[in-house]
Amino acid sequence: MSSSKSLTVLVDPRINEVEDAAKEAISHSKTLLIIGRCWVDYHGRAKSKLEPGERILIIKSDGSLLVHRSVGYEPVNWMPGGNVIFNVQERGNRLEIRAVRQKPPETVTIIFDKIQTCTSLVLSDSGEFSLYASEEDMQRAILIKPDLLEEGFRPITYEKKVEPGFVDVYGEDRNGKFVVVEIKRKTAGKEAVFQLGRYIDAVRTKANREIRGILVAPSIAKGVQRTLVTLGLEYKQLDPRKCADVLTRSATKRLAEFFGQ
Repeated sequence: MSSSKSLTVLVDPRINEVEDAAKEAISHSKTLLIIGRCWVDYHGRAKSKLEPGERILIIKSDGSLLVHRSVGYEPVNWMPGGNVIFNVQERGNRLEIRAVRQKPPETVTIIFDKIQTCTSLVLSDSGEFSLYASEEDMQRAILIKPDLLEEGFRPITYEKKVEPGFVDVYGEDRNGKFVVVEIKRKTAGKEAVFQLGRYIDAVRTKANREIRGILVAPSIAKGVQRTLVTLGLEYKQLDPRKCADVLTRSATKRLAEFFGQ
């Protein structure tokens, strides 16, 4: 056992030792990490049961709870922080940790029968997080939330093959016009405009409808706006960070729906 005011580490501990450490960590809003063999029951708007296996339990200082398997980056069970009530106690040489939320009503119960390590510690983190998206991420964000491009836009396909290459996103606007979208993650130059123009020419040979070309980028280089106007094309400013936020919220929503929140 290793212990200090802000850090406690237990290796191959007894169940009652982990019970005391877990209660102390949760009551003092510390981060708690337990590795061992456990099983999990979830009850809420849905139900799930996770059979026994060796896993990692993390309870953060805000009450967020995550159960991770030995592979994969997403937790197999989780509960967001805020207004979470924890109950920790030894039951017949097993450690039971129960987390309860009232709104929405849900309960996660984790039972350990073997614990390899238990760590509790105080973490300080005031660093700002900046999330940026790739061109592929920006494409996915537009497909998930078409209004990022414009209201009423409806994607039809993406990576559409045309003679000069592949159209990033292909769809229709609210008036039924075809829309060809070229996405750039950084400042777009004239070559991006000419590339979009070539795609428009290729689509025109096969479509007997009015076609719009939209260049999507966080910014455009000097003189590019004039080139866009000359070729009859449009520019839509889109910050990659906004796209990253859409993808993050989409992933969080999928997890919440899976666990019935």
